[in-house]
Amino acid sequence: MTATIAVLGLGEAGGALARDLLAAGAVVRGYDPAVPATDGVLDTGSEAEAADGADLVLSVNSASAAVDALNAGVGTAALWADLNTASPGTKRRLAGIADSHGVPFADVAIMAPVPGHGLRVPMLATGGAATRVAELLRPLGASIEVMAGPAGLAAERKLLRSVFFKGMAAAVVEAVTAARAAGCEDWLRELIEGELTRADATTVERLVSGSYRHAVRRTAEMAAASEMLGELGVPADVASAARDHLARLPGSTAAQV
Repeated sequence: MTATIAVLGLGEAGGALARDLLAAGAVVRGYDPAVPATDGVLDTGSEAEAADGADLVLSVNSASAAVDALNAGVGTAALWADLNTASPGTKRRLAGIADSHGVPFADVAIMAPVPGHGLRVPMLATGGAATRVAELLRPLGASIEVMAGPAGLAAERKLLRSVFFKGMAAAVVEAVTAARAAGCEDWLRELIEGELTRADATTVERLVSGSYRHAVRRTAEMAAASEMLGELGVPADVASAARDHLARLPGSTAAQV
C-alpha cells in the first residue's frame, strides 16, 4: 500500500525529506506558509489539510513553530512525528497535546545535517509511536533507530551531542579568528588538526579529569586568553565562558570562596 505522508515545513530539511519520500513512492503532502510545495509534492493550505487522511505527519518546521503546528493539525492526524530541534521539555509538551487528542506521537531527532543525506540522515526516535514511525519510514529508505522510552529522550541525546560538537565548533571558530588576527592562522589550524587526529579512547577522561585537577591554573590561563582576544579585537565569547566554567569547578579558587 502506498503511504501518504504530510510534511510540515518545506525549508532545507523538510524539502529534502519530502523529495526523497516522493522518489521512494510515497504520496507527499506539504504545507509551509512561506515556501510553496514543488517537484510533485501536493501543496495544501494548512496543517490540518496536509494532515487529513495522511498515514504520518512529519513536523519539520522549527522549534518555535512546533506547538502551533501540532495544535493546528493534530485534530486530523493519524500519527505525528516531531523532527524539530527542540528541548526535551518541549517534546514532552507536544506528546501531551497529541495524547489529549488521541494521536500517537514520536519524538524524532535528526542526528546529522540533512543536506547530502536526505531521508537517509541518521535519526533517533522515542515516544509511544516511535516504532510505528520507523516501520512506516524504513521501507522508504529512512535510517531511523528506535530507542525505548518516552518522548524527549531523543531530543536529549541530540542536544547533549550538540553541547559537545557545536561547542567545540564555536571554540575552533573563535580560536582561528584570533589566530588570523595574530598572523598565525596556518600554525593554529595545523595544531588543531593534529590534536583531533591524535584523539583516542583516553581523550575524554583526560579532558574531564584535567579540567577538575587543574581548575585554578586553567581559570587564570583562560582569563589571560580572554584578555588577549580583547587586545586582538576578537570577541572572547568562548574563552570567557571557559574561564567562568573553570572557575565554578570544585577545587578552583572561585569555587572555594
